[in-house]
Amino acid sequence: MCHENEAGSPDSWVLSPALRAEWGLLEGGRGAERCGQPRISGRIVGGGDAARGQWPWQVSIQYNRHHCCGGSLLSAQWVVSAALCFLFCFPQSAYRANLGEHQLFSLSPNRVSSHVRQILVHSDYKRGTPAADIALVQLAKPVQYTDKILPFCLPGPSDSFPDNQTCWVTGWGRTDSGSLLLPTLQEVQVQLIDTAACNTLYNIDPAPNMGRDPVKPDTICAGYAEGQRDSCQGDSGGPLTCDHNGTWFLMGVVSWGDGCGEPNRPSVYVRTVAYGEWIRGHVVSGGQATSMENSISGVNDSRSSFSTYMLLFTTLLMSL
Repeated sequence: MCHENEAGSPDSWVLSPALRAEWGLLEGGRGAERCGQPRISGRIVGGGDAARGQWPWQVSIQYNRHHCCGGSLLSAQWVVSAALCFLFCFPQSAYRANLGEHQLFSLSPNRVSSHVRQILVHSDYKRGTPAADIALVQLAKPVQYTDKILPFCLPGPSDSFPDNQTCWVTGWGRTDSGSLLLPTLQEVQVQLIDTAACNTLYNIDPAPNMGRDPVKPDTICAGYAEGQRDSCQGDSGGPLTCDHNGTWFLMGVVSWGDGCGEPNRPSVYVRTVAYGEWIRGHVVSGGQATSMENSISGVNDSRSSFSTYMLLFTTLLMSL
């Protein structure tokens, strides 16, 4: 996570009101929590250490108990993350999802560590491209919501977020390409950038392996032309969340970038609204996937041309 040094019923799937109306679904029954409503507030403009419980949907995806990626709690039993995070996928039992996490390397009474029942990677995810870099993780059993563990809201097609809106990205990722993971959850403010404007930035001295216009319609950029505040390696799969009238929506999933906090290189996120029907198809139908698609035993593709891959590769080698 790059930032400037500035001061400053539980089994139900929770949907935004617009998306719930579109799909004809009702709010969960007794005990259901409202999505996107953290019980703790007070953010630092520009970024820094997040307060405990400030981002209650933040998840640490761990492989052999080492943090490798972020994730976001969609419901009591489902987490949204990036396909890249499950590049190796052997064995599934080596993956865990830590919820209520704040300090990676310290014991916490707020932490809930869950085994994984199944991992679903989008069938369009292909090695060497950033397309469809999204995955769903089903937890072994539903978690109980607390003030440190709550779901985000998923935006629907009618939920509007203007370009240049200020949003937040969170994670334990590096502060630059050469540093280590941070022990404390970080937060940083970024601005949404439309696809055309983002491609204009990436077309300035483009990297040879990217070509022109590498940012596609199913993704969204966030950051600043001058750089400095950005996601970085270790943040992959984590949330880009935006506030709309006091409710927080998951706008994007951290996917890729060219360096960390570099000028003209804002980070690129999977646009969650582009995959709303795919998410619904796997999660809404009784909480079970209708098909495994690229299931845990069948994932062989990776996005090895981007820098995030190298962190995951190194982390997994160290843990074997």
